[in-house]
Amino acid sequence: MTTDDLLARRFATIGRHSPLFYDEPVHLVSASGVWLTDDRGRRYLDAYNNVPHVGHAHPRVVDAMCRQAATLNLHTRYLNERVVEYAETLLARFEPQLDRVLFANSGSEANELAFRIAMQHTASRGILVTDFSYHGNTSLLAAATTGLKTHEGLADNVRAFAVPDLDAAAYAGADSDRVRDDALERVDAAIDELRETYGVAAVILESIFSTEGLPRVPDGFVEGVAARVRAAGGLVIGDEVQAGLARTGRHFWGYQRYDLVPDLVTLGKPLGNGHPLAAVVTTDALLEEFGSRNEYFNTFAGNPVSAAVGLEVLRVLDDEALAARSARLGDVIRAELAEVTGAYPTLGPVKGDGLFFGFGVFGDAAHTIPDGARTKAIVEAVKAEGVLLSRIGPTGSVLKIRPPLAITDAEVPILLGALRAAVAAVLG
Repeated sequence: MTTDDLLARRFATIGRHSPLFYDEPVHLVSASGVWLTDDRGRRYLDAYNNVPHVGHAHPRVVDAMCRQAATLNLHTRYLNERVVEYAETLLARFEPQLDRVLFANSGSEANELAFRIAMQHTASRGILVTDFSYHGNTSLLAAATTGLKTHEGLADNVRAFAVPDLDAAAYAGADSDRVRDDALERVDAAIDELRETYGVAAVILESIFSTEGLPRVPDGFVEGVAARVRAAGGLVIGDEVQAGLARTGRHFWGYQRYDLVPDLVTLGKPLGNGHPLAAVVTTDALLEEFGSRNEYFNTFAGNPVSAAVGLEVLRVLDDEALAARSARLGDVIRAELAEVTGAYPTLGPVKGDGLFFGFGVFGDAAHTIPDGARTKAIVEAVKAEGVLLSRIGPTGSVLKIRPPLAITDAEVPILLGALRAAVAAVLG
């Protein structure tokens, strides 16, 4: 079966609108750790995927899944110790007030449920989102999406606000407090608009702002947004689908980088290391309020197999000290990347935290013209070097580098070498 044949079969079934990476799609057949193998036997270093958080096909996670699947798998309307054990272990990673969990199957489900809880609690419908974001693909979330094309468009009850990036040329030499305060004034205006018609139900914040291109936000901005929403009667939803589980290195959850504890935290992608598993973590008060009004259940969410997988992911994170590795290797990689970007005037500063990082590519040394075409060329050139990554940002001009936390010291030079070679090939 050739790649062209498989592509034709895909188009004939899944259709032509389901996205694929790269000019020539990669036909992958197996994976282990941070390595992917295609149908021709070529191996690629995975520097993009956060779903296999502790490594592709981790033997302990696979074994936990198989053992539980061979024992019992049903929904949560029966008692099962594995499900409760996982809930207890997961909640122990949060602040004491975040002491209840509702399971789901995807980040989209989790965010949809979080908004449902918020809207019922506040008796309001107004939603605030950042102005280039993605939080899922349900009808509600599609109408609150600003970072992808959706036919729905922004709903009348949604207001978007910009996230300031101190690395942007427009803020060169600016006082960071002034940048923050100006941005918060725009948040105030959005809240005032919602109050007139829909009230304020919630703001959703993805703490590393990945879709926006990993901006370097001013101190106090995120806390200021949260305070304003709460003052208007709304709740704060922390979307940890990308930043959670020690992705940012020094904190287990991305929101802990700020002086902030959300009212609801949504989890997905890496929670199950590739197995469909997601969750909403919240307070006893909010869950009691919601549960007393709704007979809520989800057939597959939190089933014993999912719980066994999620529990083993947390254990592997601890046993292999992956949070500490994320912090340490993140520092090493960013320091090395700073040398790369420093050698090319059209490359922006290194962005991100822990094992989620990148840098902007521009068409000018003043960094006023984002260059998405060159960024794409670098992504393709890195692929030619045997490493897979992607790009993000409103203009697609920021490299998105996000390897599984299983990456080791031995693989870091491979990643950096591929980036150096690709940048040299594209920029000369």
